[in-house]
Amino acid sequence: MTEHRIEQPDGKVVFWSLRQKFVDSDDDVPEEAQQVMYYSLAIGHHVGMIDCLNTELECPLKGYQSWVEALPEGEARRKLQGLLTFGEINIDSTHTNMLALALDAFSKDVNSPYCQWSSTLIRLLAEIEREPAIYLIVKRRP
Repeated sequence: MTEHRIEQPDGKVVFWSLRQKFVDSDDDVPEEAQQVMYYSLAIGHHVGMIDCLNTELECPLKGYQSWVEALPEGEARRKLQGLLTFGEINIDSTHTNMLALALDAFSKDVNSPYCQWSSTLIRLLAEIEREPAIYLIVKRRP
């Protein structure tokens, strides 16, 4: 399968989090139903609900590309590389461990140009671990 990359050298990458509960109910909602509800809200950004998301991290597209290329080969790199291929990725509780492990060395190296981005993303991943209903939406912007 041929990988198609859309080049936008002057673009930027934005990480948004979906943290808010949009349905206010006094009823106890089963965990399985909560996950479906939050996922439905997370994919709502496809129809223009960006205003409900919190901006967590922004970086230049070229810097993001270098950051991803500096990661070791594996699932974490493939996941983050999806943004370069598709223009958008979602990060949820199924991705937290692999991404945190891959970014750990950067976050501890104060001389790394990726230290701050990695530390921020690891902090966000930890928040997802504590509250699996949180999702990150990562998009390439012009």
